[in-house]
Amino acid sequence: MILIADSGGTKTDWTLLYSPYPTRWDVISSFQTQGINPIHQTPDVIRGILGQEMVSQLSTFSRAALSGTRALETPLLSQVEVAFYGSGCTPVHVPGMKQMLAQFFPTQTVEVHSDLMAAARALCQHEEGIACILGTGANSCLYDGNDIVKNTPALGYILGDEGGGAVLGRLFMNSIFKNPAFAEIRDSYLKETKLTQADIINKVYREPMANRFLATTSLYISEHIDNPLLRDLVVQNFRQFFRNNIVPYQRPDLPVHFVGSMAYHYEELLDEAAKAEGFKLGTVMKSPMEGLISYHSKD
Repeated sequence: MILIADSGGTKTDWTLLYSPYPTRWDVISSFQTQGINPIHQTPDVIRGILGQEMVSQLSTFSRAALSGTRALETPLLSQVEVAFYGSGCTPVHVPGMKQMLAQFFPTQTVEVHSDLMAAARALCQHEEGIACILGTGANSCLYDGNDIVKNTPALGYILGDEGGGAVLGRLFMNSIFKNPAFAEIRDSYLKETKLTQADIINKVYREPMANRFLATTSLYISEHIDNPLLRDLVVQNFRQFFRNNIVPYQRPDLPVHFVGSMAYHYEELLDEAAKAEGFKLGTVMKSPMEGLISYHSKD
């Protein structure tokens, strides 16, 4: 059995695969827990999530699905191989995360990888390609079919993250308050959200998670995307992503694949931006889990 985890800041998606035959893998459990991030959470908090949320749900769903098979003749957790992918799983934090997972799974196979590796494996499988994440933030890598061989630093939404939702929100706010052409859009946005300029300044500079607040403007933009000014704002954000993050790989011959809400919801405009910058848009997924299931089923 293989347990795959795709963990972000707010939630972790878990999927358990079982192989009744050598060439067949079935999904027998899919569930969610709190997000797990070893950068922002202490080991005690992470162990609490694993023990209280993950193990209980895994055992409940799996035992029901596996009844009638021989899989329950030995302890369930001792049979499970783990592939954990998380946004906070940097090289520094991987050993600690592996150690915590190994406390619950007495197996030799516990893998821990970054969310960027999740994107690369889900999107490219075992083929060479460029894999990108476009959600609230943005990231990318050049993948050789086995490993990430190059990565343009994302740098976060203040210094980088072009193409992501937070940067789109920053561009949007700058435009509605500084560009007279956006005056009507500004009035519409403030009326719909019941926000004032002072509220926005407070949320960005005095409240936590400014990047998440800025990314919420994407909802308004998507609902008014027929407006040429907003459409162009999205396209220019994506074009800047290609210029700053994809051009450095010097591989215009490779398709550029994407996972994440921004890529998924604005796929048409992403394709337009890719073509304008001389690239070919590849696969676009909202979440990497489907691709990760395929990847691990073929290993």
